[in-house]
Amino acid sequence: MEFNEITEAQDRLVQKSRALAGLSLGELADTLQLNVPSSLKREKGWVGMLIETALGATAGSKPQQDFPELGIELKTIPLSFDNLPLETTYVCYAPLMGNHSITWETSNIRNKLQRVLWLPIQGEREIPVNERLIGTAFLWQPSAEQEQRMKVDWEELMDMICLGRVEQITASIGEVIQLRPKAANGKALTSAIGEDGAVIKTRPRGFYLRKSFTAEILCV
Repeated sequence: MEFNEITEAQDRLVQKSRALAGLSLGELADTLQLNVPSSLKREKGWVGMLIETALGATAGSKPQQDFPELGIELKTIPLSFDNLPLETTYVCYAPLMGNHSITWETSNIRNKLQRVLWLPIQGEREIPVNERLIGTAFLWQPSAEQEQRMKVDWEELMDMICLGRVEQITASIGEVIQLRPKAANGKALTSAIGEDGAVIKTRPRGFYLRKSFTAEILCV
């Protein structure tokens, strides 16, 4: 995939996000009159919500890009002291039902990853949440080679889902994309197809980018 020139509106968003560089999460929260949690253990999505609010993201929880009018997805990424990703990056839910007509080209995950605004943030637990600094944002679009690697993983995972093997999928499958349970707790269930073709109840699954892949993106 070739990187297309960004529009003025897209560039304004990039510049607005880069203006946050050097601020602490506490300083940014103060400007938005938001409270900072003492820990992110039970509020994993708080940092993303804070940045979305600051930049005016409009998608919310809808299955589309955070800035659909700009074709841009926003992703915060917590970094270690060595500037390496501390965790995998959640992209979107995996369709466990009604998915036979979906291709990589029409999938929600590809749509979200066509153009991503990455915002690095200090993530080491030793640093109090309010003191963690925001890094310099950058806009990324996957190369043809990167997209092919994502497509191969996605197709393997979706083949297993469609064949009723969702319960056999482990986090070890996939070079750059993995599938993992995505729910507030183990009691949240959704429908999927089982091995015998009957509908079963299972935990919702989400697509995640591996840390090794996002580390590669950070080095681009």
